[in-house]
Formats: sequence, C-alpha cells, structure tokens
Amino acid sequence: MTTGPASTEDQLREVLDKLASGVQAAPDAYRRVQGEWRRRERKRRITLIVLLVLLFAFADIVGLLALNQYRSRQHTVFNDPVPSRSHSPAAPPRSAGLSSLPTPWGGVPL
Repeated sequence: MTTGPASTEDQLREVLDKLASGVQAAPDAYRRVQGEWRRRERKRRITLIVLLVLLFAFADIVGLLALNQYRSRQHTVFNDPVPSRSHSPAAPPRSAGLSSLPTPWGGVPL
C-alpha cells in the first residue's frame, strides 16, 4: 500500500464514487428545495420591508416631535426682538407696463 498523494486521491475518488452510485434522487427533490428557497426569500423580503417601514415611521415621529417642541422653546439663532410694523399697509408695487404684454394662452396676465 502506497501513501503518496496520487493514491490518497484515488482512494478518495473511489469512496466518493461508491457513495454517489448508491444515492437515489427523489423525483420532486428540486421542486421541494426550490419551494423552500422561495419561501425563505419571501420571508427575508417581507422582514426587510417591515423593518424599513418601522424605521421610516420612527424617523417621522421623531421629526414631528422635534418640530412640535420647536415653537415652545425660545429661539437661539434669531433672538432679536421682532421689528414692529407700521399700521398703514404698504402699497403693492406696480408693474411697469407688464399688463399690456400678450400672454401665450391669450388671456389676462396673472
């Protein structure tokens, strides 16, 4: 009995050939395994979608709470007093001849 790499490889090949020749594949084995794989893939996708929806909802809630508390706190960036407005309303600026220009839709300018 020789113990070289070729003889070990040959022995392993013989054993695996004998083992493989005794295995009989079930006729629906591929279909069954494919169904399991698809089920796992579907479960992974649903889990990912649920996690993303929960993360998005959590981010929305945190953002809404932050915006809700914004008005109750004193402003730190613009803490100057608001300038008072005069009681007489300012006249809107008049456009210089824009009303006489034609519009593409043929109507009155907005």
